[in-house]
Amino acid sequence: MNTQSELILNDVPVCDTFAEAFTTVGTRIIVTALTESWVRIAAAEVCGYATSVIACDAEAGIEKYLTSNESPDGRPGVSLMMFAFSRSALEKAVINRVGQCILTCPTTACYSGVPDSGKDKNIALGNQLRFFGDGFQVSKKWDNRRLWRIPVMDGEFVCEDQAGTFKGVAGGNLLICATDQKSGLLAAEAAVSSMQKIEKTILPFPGGIVRSGSKVGSRYSKLKASTNDAYCPTLRAQTNSDLPEGTGCVYEIVIDGDSFDAVQQSMQTGLKTVCQQPGVLQITAGNYGGKLGKHHFHLRDLIE
Repeated sequence: MNTQSELILNDVPVCDTFAEAFTTVGTRIIVTALTESWVRIAAAEVCGYATSVIACDAEAGIEKYLTSNESPDGRPGVSLMMFAFSRSALEKAVINRVGQCILTCPTTACYSGVPDSGKDKNIALGNQLRFFGDGFQVSKKWDNRRLWRIPVMDGEFVCEDQAGTFKGVAGGNLLICATDQKSGLLAAEAAVSSMQKIEKTILPFPGGIVRSGSKVGSRYSKLKASTNDAYCPTLRAQTNSDLPEGTGCVYEIVIDGDSFDAVQQSMQTGLKTVCQQPGVLQITAGNYGGKLGKHHFHLRDLIE
């Protein structure tokens, strides 16, 4: 049973603990297409299988959709953010994902959403994908930016030469303990809906919600992480449970962003929303004792 002291928000107990997050390397790319429908298809494809760097090449998600007035080429668009632990890993993931999921998608174009961060901090984008043009590709200057026009069967794929990067923060989180699955899911969905309005952040898991929260390590030596048994309701009698009495379901929300402040704002928004939902028994957060991640988001600060 969780013995941490508790705070109260809207009559919901909030554990006096913190979420522990990590420094990462991030980028933002802007994808546009002829219609909003194709923008959404492209976004879904490129962000697939990008939930956790424990087993994925990157963590990726939708930051926000863009109107034609907001996008670089006057078409509907979407701002996507991707994160990895190193610039080289991020570059590989971005090139693979854009090459397989955006280059192939009807009518799309791809631009950097980060101002030029310098030769040593940019990652390759169009300057690698251009080789698909088999020598027919054409370089184009756009103000002080460089684009590539790659011939494809529906016209041209326009792609920026490089994408800028930034230091990101990944792994902010909230754990929602609820009476049952339906109440927990509705509460988590409400939180996600409010958190998705916070710019400069993404929620990389399916629909923004994690049901398979993990702990570091496993009884099986080959696994880096395994089920967070302390928060599994069906294991309450078999492990050292941290669940409050009556918990039938726990959902986690993980947040990545381009700064500490952005992640904190998203967590604060989610916390306040969850504590207004019925069936919520407790809110807490996951950490590793402060030994692994340098960014600590104290739930007390989110309330105060």
